[in-house]
Amino acid sequence: MSGDVVEAGVAAGAPTRGPDSENFPVASRLLAPAVRGRVLAFYRVVRLSDDIADSPDLDPAEKLRRLDAIDAALDGAPGVPEAAALRASGAGVEEARAMLTAFRRDARNEGCEDWAALVDYCAHSAVPVGRILLRLHGEDAGPVPAADALCTALQVLNHLQDMGEDRDAIGRIYLPRTWMDEVGGERAVFTEAAPRRALLDALLDRCEALLDVASALPHRLRSRRLALESATTIGCARRLLARLRAADPMAGRVALSKADTLAALLASPRPASDAAVVRAAVARAGSSFSRGMASLRGERRRALYAVYAFCRAVDDIADGAAPFGEKRGFLAEWRAKLDAPDCALSRELAWARARFGLPREECVAMIEGMETDAAPRLRLPDEAALELYCRRVAGSVGAMSVRIFGAPEAVEFGLALGRTLQLVNILRDIDEDAARDRVYIPLSWLGPDAEPAALLERPDLHEACHRLLGRAEAGFAAAEAELARAGAGAGPLRPARVMMWAYRRILDRLIARGFHPPRLRPRLGTAERARLAAMALGWG
Repeated sequence: MSGDVVEAGVAAGAPTRGPDSENFPVASRLLAPAVRGRVLAFYRVVRLSDDIADSPDLDPAEKLRRLDAIDAALDGAPGVPEAAALRASGAGVEEARAMLTAFRRDARNEGCEDWAALVDYCAHSAVPVGRILLRLHGEDAGPVPAADALCTALQVLNHLQDMGEDRDAIGRIYLPRTWMDEVGGERAVFTEAAPRRALLDALLDRCEALLDVASALPHRLRSRRLALESATTIGCARRLLARLRAADPMAGRVALSKADTLAALLASPRPASDAAVVRAAVARAGSSFSRGMASLRGERRRALYAVYAFCRAVDDIADGAAPFGEKRGFLAEWRAKLDAPDCALSRELAWARARFGLPREECVAMIEGMETDAAPRLRLPDEAALELYCRRVAGSVGAMSVRIFGAPEAVEFGLALGRTLQLVNILRDIDEDAARDRVYIPLSWLGPDAEPAALLERPDLHEACHRLLGRAEAGFAAAEAELARAGAGAGPLRPARVMMWAYRRILDRLIARGFHPPRLRPRLGTAERARLAAMALGWG
């Protein structure tokens, strides 16, 4: 291709953005001047390529021709000044060429079939940005996984932020097709709030997991300037993620404010520790267990936060909108994290296990329970299956919690109490679970035709629920007797006492409400919540 042909038309017009108008910091003043100049040279090639791929006025063939011209210029062909400047800078050609792979996919409007395809796209469209920053600062391979996770999270967040604009302006959808199918398909995602929210939350869960991996990046960088830059970027990403949790990007632009960026910058000199990341996640969850956890102090509270956040993370996987096979894959990743922690949460869980002797098999039991929940259709054939399920998803929590409380001799109590609380959850959530095609009441009590739509109206549902009620009441009675026998020695179990009291109130409301429609979800009143707070502080 001659230089004249290239010069005749590579750019698709004036740049649509500059480095100061991107969603996240690009070549910010935090970087050293010499480094910043080389980053800007890289950015100009990337911006030129991105504008070509996104141009609504060029057909795919012309987009590919121009991207090929840029690729040739990276090898020294004339006609693209931006590429020549990047070559002269001495770094970034390899990373720019990797990004051209993503821009060619954009030009062909390929989209992404599943999460793996989206991550692979990000490996070309975003990861090279982190790689060049690490290389320009002379960093070794240690921070690479955290940097890759950050870049991937940033790219997915941008896709979610721009989902409506991308589809309307250039007919492009980055959301995984199989994930959209899980909630009703593309049309449902872009026209109905409920399926869109389910999909957004599931993808935001993946972004949050990536940011937990990225949280180690500032601590692992030798360059103080790059550490500040990365901490600021992580802070901005977490703020945008929170905004996308709370708002619908199809209803209006969801973006960071200048105040968000300033807050992230001011916090960057002291990047969040693993414990702080987990503590913030627990606070965002708004758990009903918060009063019980608040009754602990110091290392015990930190450890219980880690266990709770782990349970919340795997539960979100099981409940999310991802296809079943991908849920199983994400849960398998958590099995691997138990042996090779790679994120803030898995490192905190590893610390808690070492500090308080929490058995690995209890964490595995929780994951196994979530594998049951992850299935697209859940039925428990008999009471033995119900017992096994409760042992996994709740007994595991009880067994770990009593060790954290300082009462390892009370493991059997923890197992029994966990089972009892889970039975209350099942009774409370019958309608919600049925909507997810989950039936936890044993089929041997109901018959094999327990389909969700019919289940809620079955005459034998009332009797089956009362059988579960009887088991839950017996469980509470046994727990109270165990605490009474322990007497003064039950002091470490105060958090369990707090949770018992709350769940006993919920069970009482279920008994009073009954199980005939309508089944309004029971909640604690203001006075009861105040009582819980007092109990957590040791006043009750």
